[in-house]
Amino acid sequence: MKVIFDEKQRLHDPRFRLQDGKVILNTDRPERVAELLKGAKNAGLELTDSVDHGMAPLAALHTPRYLAFLRTIYDRRKETVPDLEEVVPSRISPDRKVHYSYETEAQIGYHNADTSCPISAHSWNAIYWSAQTALTGADAILAGETRCYALSRPSGHHAYPEVAGGFCFLNNSGIAAEYLRAHGHRPAILDIDVHHGNGTQGIFYARDDVFTISLHVDPAGFYPYYAGGAQETGEGRGFGYNLNLPLARGTDTEGYLKALDRALEQISAYGATVVVVAQGLDAHEDDPFQGLKVTTEGFARIGRAIGSLGLPVLSVQEGGYMQPCLHANLTSLLGGLQSA
Repeated sequence: MKVIFDEKQRLHDPRFRLQDGKVILNTDRPERVAELLKGAKNAGLELTDSVDHGMAPLAALHTPRYLAFLRTIYDRRKETVPDLEEVVPSRISPDRKVHYSYETEAQIGYHNADTSCPISAHSWNAIYWSAQTALTGADAILAGETRCYALSRPSGHHAYPEVAGGFCFLNNSGIAAEYLRAHGHRPAILDIDVHHGNGTQGIFYARDDVFTISLHVDPAGFYPYYAGGAQETGEGRGFGYNLNLPLARGTDTEGYLKALDRALEQISAYGATVVVVAQGLDAHEDDPFQGLKVTTEGFARIGRAIGSLGLPVLSVQEGGYMQPCLHANLTSLLGGLQSA
């Protein structure tokens, strides 16, 4: 089994985060990379470099104006703010079905859902290669690999077609799934992050050619708050092709696996030919977000359950933040996946 990664993904080093009225250090630290690589190595994975697929697979899901914004906004903003460290919105657009302004501050507010996605001088390089990492993992599946892990960082499942949020800029799991679909597969995206994959849901909500499933803490009292209810099942051709399984905060491994069984049953019924796992590790009992109570050994059981479908699996890294068990949780999940 391969782990795909590009060193340029370490370049995104966000500082700003607003929490309870205070500015604190952003949770998505580049130090996560070392822990995740350690976990992959301990699981026996072979490190492989990411390959550049260009902009077209990114633009299959994200609008040209959004991609141009991500690529240029830091330099454009710095022209008017010479001492700029990071691009962070000072306002958020209340309605995106409005006139689109090319003024920098207006664009910053339009293309952000919250303040958790600061953009600094080298962020675009990391964002771009995070998506290329997921695409390289998809290529490995197309070449015949049955398991592959894409260490995509920054994460992606909160990213909409032209809105960043929740540490996410490009929807890496969605980009990989769309790429696999375009190359003949029938993908299901299984999101096991502690937070609802609201961006992924938004991208595919009216489609029936990619089945989207998310297990997460009930958003009534947990990020992203405004999406992820069980009643959200898709619209138009996509009606019935989006499955949300919200869990009570503090749900343990047994409760999680019970919900996962329902997800896997529907993936099988969909006739999926590949599973893209939006692989969060933040469901762990010691994760800083304290949403669920999955144990380290529980991740191995999750991996074995997913693997029991008998389908190729591309795992794309989402959340999971600095804590002593981070690398062990990844080793456990990947080990379970490989043993199935």
